[in-house]
Amino acid sequence: MMTSQPLALVNARLIDPDSGYDGPGSVIIAEGVIADVIFSDVPPSGSADYKVIDCDGNLVCPGLIDLRVKTGEPGHEQKETLKSASLAAAAGGVTSFVVQPDTHPVIDEPAMVDFILRRARDIELVHVYPAGAATKGCDGKTMAEIGLMNEAGALYFTDVDQPIINTKVFGRVLAYAGGFNALVAHRPKEPWLSDGAVATSGEMASRMGLSGVSALAERIALERDLAMVELTGTRLLVDQISTAASVETLKRTKAKGLEVYASVSINHLVFNEFDIGDYRTFYRLDPPLRAESDRVALVDAVEDGVIDVIVSNHSPAPAEDKRLPFSQATPGAIGLQTLLAALIGLHFDRDIPLIDLLRAVTINPAQILGLEAGRLKKGAPADIIVVDVDAPFALREKDILSKSKNSPFENRTLQGKVLKTLVDGRIVYTAE
Repeated sequence: MMTSQPLALVNARLIDPDSGYDGPGSVIIAEGVIADVIFSDVPPSGSADYKVIDCDGNLVCPGLIDLRVKTGEPGHEQKETLKSASLAAAAGGVTSFVVQPDTHPVIDEPAMVDFILRRARDIELVHVYPAGAATKGCDGKTMAEIGLMNEAGALYFTDVDQPIINTKVFGRVLAYAGGFNALVAHRPKEPWLSDGAVATSGEMASRMGLSGVSALAERIALERDLAMVELTGTRLLVDQISTAASVETLKRTKAKGLEVYASVSINHLVFNEFDIGDYRTFYRLDPPLRAESDRVALVDAVEDGVIDVIVSNHSPAPAEDKRLPFSQATPGAIGLQTLLAALIGLHFDRDIPLIDLLRAVTINPAQILGLEAGRLKKGAPADIIVVDVDAPFALREKDILSKSKNSPFENRTLQGKVLKTLVDGRIVYTAE
C-alpha cells in the first residue's frame, strides 16, 4: 500500500495533536511514509521532485482512527461489508478503524483475526484491524483465546454490547489479558436494570410510553469494572461512557494512576433524549440518548481530557430492521462518514479548539493501541486527510456509501468537507 510518486502537500493549515502544532506548513510524502513536515509557511525545498498538491490553506491533519466499528462481514453482508465500510471511512476521513468481534461467526479465534486482516489487505483502501472477543461467542461464560488472538493481530478484546455479568469471568479476562499487556474494552451496563429499556428514564420516556433505564445503571456497572481493574492492574477501555455520573467516577479512578481510558460515541456528544421525540428509529441507540446535562458533561470531559477517545460507534442496520416501532427497532446508527463533520460542528458550536477534538480521534487512540499512525511526524505512516473546515454540506441518502443508511445526520447540514484522504501515501478518496 505505497505510492510510487512522492507528494508534497503545500500551503496547508497543519494540525498535529501529537506535537500541539496548529499553523501553516507542508507535508512531504515518499514511499508511503511522511518524509518531512515543515511547521512554517516556508515552501519545501526541492519541490520540483514531488507531485505538488496545493491545499489552498485548507486543513491537513492525521487521518482519523475509529476504535468502534461494526460491519456485517462475515455473516450479515447485507448490512455492511468490509469494503463498503472502508469506502465510507475514506470519504469521512477515517484512515484506520477497528472491527468489533460480534460477527457471524464471532471473532473469537486466531483464524477469524487473520480473516479480517487478509480481507483488509485485499480491499486495499483504509487500515482495518480486528478486535477479538473477550469470551467465546461473546456469551460472557468462557474466556476466549486471548493470547493467540493477540499474537495474530487483534488490537484489543471486548464482548461489544454484551456486558460480562459474571464477575469471576470478567476478573479472569482482565488477569489473563494483563499478562500480555493487552487492552480490554468493556461496556458498563448493569444488565437487569437495562433489560428491555430503549430510552433513558425520565419525563421524556414516560411521555412517549417507552421503557426507560436510569443513568445510574451505567455508573453501577462502571464501579464494579473499575474495582476489578484496581485488583488486576489491567489496561481497561471504558467503552462508550454516556452519563455525567460516570464521568465523575472516571475522574476519581484516573486520579489513582490506573491505566483506564474512556471512549464516547459522537452521537452522545451531539444529540440528547429530546431527539427521539418523533420516534425516529435512527435515534434508537445503545446506550440510549441521555439528558442534555449528560451531553454537556460529556463534551466538557472530552475538552478536559477525562474522556480519551471519540468513536463513531458505526452500527449498520438495514431498512427492515429500522422501519419498526421504536421499541422493536434494532439499536444503532452508522457514523464513519460523519464522524469528522460532527466533530467540526462541535468545534464551532462550543468554541472548542479543533486540535483538542482531533486529539481524541488521532494520537490518543493511536497511543492506546500502539499504532504509529495518528501524527504528523517524520517516519510515520502517511495516513493524512485534507479538509475544508468551512465547507457546509447536506448528507443525502444517495451520498451515503455504507450499505445501510441509518444515519441520524441524514438531511442535516454539516460543516467540514473531506477533500482528500491518503492512506500510506496513496490517495484513496477525492471529493467530487
